[in-house]
Amino acid sequence: MRVSHMSWQRILAQGFRSAGELTSFLNLPQSCASIDAEQQFKTRVPRGFVARMQPNNPNDPLLLQVLAQAAETNVVDAYVLDPLAESQTNKHQGLIHKYHNRVLITLAGACAIHCRYCFRRHFPYQQNRLDGQAFSNILTYIKAHPEIDEVILSGGDPLLVGNSMLQSVMQQLKELTQLRTLRFHTRIPVVLPERIDEEFLQVLQSWSRHKVMVLHINHPQEINEEIQAICLLLKQAGCVLLSQSVLLKGVNDCADTLARLSMSLFDCGILPYYLHKLDKVVGAAHFDLSSATISALYQQLQARLPGYLVPRLVQELPGKHSKTLIV
Repeated sequence: MRVSHMSWQRILAQGFRSAGELTSFLNLPQSCASIDAEQQFKTRVPRGFVARMQPNNPNDPLLLQVLAQAAETNVVDAYVLDPLAESQTNKHQGLIHKYHNRVLITLAGACAIHCRYCFRRHFPYQQNRLDGQAFSNILTYIKAHPEIDEVILSGGDPLLVGNSMLQSVMQQLKELTQLRTLRFHTRIPVVLPERIDEEFLQVLQSWSRHKVMVLHINHPQEINEEIQAICLLLKQAGCVLLSQSVLLKGVNDCADTLARLSMSLFDCGILPYYLHKLDKVVGAAHFDLSSATISALYQQLQARLPGYLVPRLVQELPGKHSKTLIV
């Protein structure tokens, strides 16, 4: 595993912040990127993630996930700002309660990487800042709902908060004896592995109940030996590692790619969990696939893999009390 002498915050700050800078680095024409799309959703990509991209390839599957493109500015019916209607389940500042026994806390309002298909790219993070009073209100809400036994830390990316804040949050959640499981939804171990430092691992180990980390990984090219080593550390800290991926046209809409992804995940000690149909968020329509294509793709994937490596094919629909399985 590569050892960096820079802090993860500094490494993050040195990432790419414009599509033009990104295309220049990869020796691609500036016409590959869209200034108009970038004005709607800014570029942010860590250099370590870019290092896994192929120079001179405008169709690199990692690049397509983060490059602002002209297609994002197209107005497409049914693609909306809040595709999962989270505004209706945003019970308190920083809290989303969609499902019966679990709540989601938007612990951070930022991500280390800006994925162009993100369903929360228009989420009102400023209105959901997790200040002291907001977190106190969340704890009160959970106590008033004894059916809640799992807390999901999300965002943004929850691992972008500092270790001291994370420790404080976990300590206060630990006092709620009704909680059985703490879950993290994150892309950090894959896009900014330097964040997983010794102090963070110690904070993680302080939670003695069930802890689950769901890693967002879409393509086997995202995984290298460094990521494998980080996953081993997370497992040693007591985390159950699962993955979720989004089906993206031009990125992973190939059964061979998805099969290699599942096998690469398994090599890291990660079990494939969910394969999501794209959420219909404004700016992401060019990534979508037809239902017929998705069905055929999934049947091919099932034929290639043992059942335990086949993620559940799902979509999230507003108002539903669980993910909707696509069969």
